[in-house]
Amino acid sequence: MNRFKTATAYSYLEYRKIITEDLALQIEINNPDEAEIVNYTKLNQSRMNRLDKTMQIDTNLKNMLQNLASTYTFYVISEGWCGDAAQLLPIINKITEATSNITLKIIFRDQNLEIMDQYLTNGSRSIPKLVIYNEKEEEIATWGPRPAEATQLVIDLKNQYGGITEEVKEGLQKWYNQDKGITTQNEIIALLK
Repeated sequence: MNRFKTATAYSYLEYRKIITEDLALQIEINNPDEAEIVNYTKLNQSRMNRLDKTMQIDTNLKNMLQNLASTYTFYVISEGWCGDAAQLLPIINKITEATSNITLKIIFRDQNLEIMDQYLTNGSRSIPKLVIYNEKEEEIATWGPRPAEATQLVIDLKNQYGGITEEVKEGLQKWYNQDKGITTQNEIIALLK
């Protein structure tokens, strides 16, 4: 059963446009209660713009993607304020652009909590969450909210610093910058074998 059939799903470009429009609206409203979300969304827009321009799919992985024997739909649960989503959605988008055998559809978490609650991570509504369906509309895999190595890094840093601190956020950002999307590419493409 495809849980995503009833949700309004967007292409990557539509998702980016909605986030940009929402950000402009939030800035115009200038609601102090949402200032933090506005700041995260602005930062994430910059990250996504940079990754859209610079991120490349590994040549060997690109060849694998171009030779997929089956077709897939990638559903991603996301939000514009999420730092991990800003790092990972551009990579997921590049994976889907590398082949005609994968379609990408993005839904907003906060508008689809009944779907999100089917894909909790340790009881949390962590995003982004990728859910992969095959051509028979069977769910074959889930992934997220971040690569395994990055998840372990966050656990280690939280233990070291006593929670989600600036040091944890900086450590994760450094990991993403150094990794250049390779781990994410490998983990996601491995799910298609």
